[in-house]
Amino acid sequence: MARPKPPTFDKQKVVAENRKARHLYFIEETFEAGLALSGTEVKSLRSGEGSIAESYAEVRNGEVWLVNANIPEFSHGNRFNHEPKRPRKLLLHAREIEKLFGAVERKGMTLVPLSIYFNSKGRAKVELALAKGKQAHDKRQTIKDRDWQRDKARLLRERG
Repeated sequence: MARPKPPTFDKQKVVAENRKARHLYFIEETFEAGLALSGTEVKSLRSGEGSIAESYAEVRNGEVWLVNANIPEFSHGNRFNHEPKRPRKLLLHAREIEKLFGAVERKGMTLVPLSIYFNSKGRAKVELALAKGKQAHDKRQTIKDRDWQRDKARLLRERG
């Protein structure tokens, strides 16, 4: 019997991606969180602008916040424009927040945003990962494993 596939998120349009996260962290579990945004932030994201390269998430007072994410000001936003690097509230269920808080407090894990995207309903979402930091030797081992997989695939293609 086939193993069930893990649930995937309905990503229609990916706006920002944190590519270094999978290199710097062991990803344990991923969550899909809504993003509380103002009007000009949504317009800026829809035009494809935004960066989460140096951002992280933290649990404060029973709420999860996305810190240091850069959504630049909207070009036609005039006086109603937003602050580019303000903390943004992430929308999660209470059980998920408790689970994340427990993992961060007890196990020393980190909340890392992997991507910001729009789902099929047009809502802005964040793919949030519960991750543990890699050390230098772990990163080297990951690179070795990836190179070996690539070489193995090449050898199998040549031989058969």
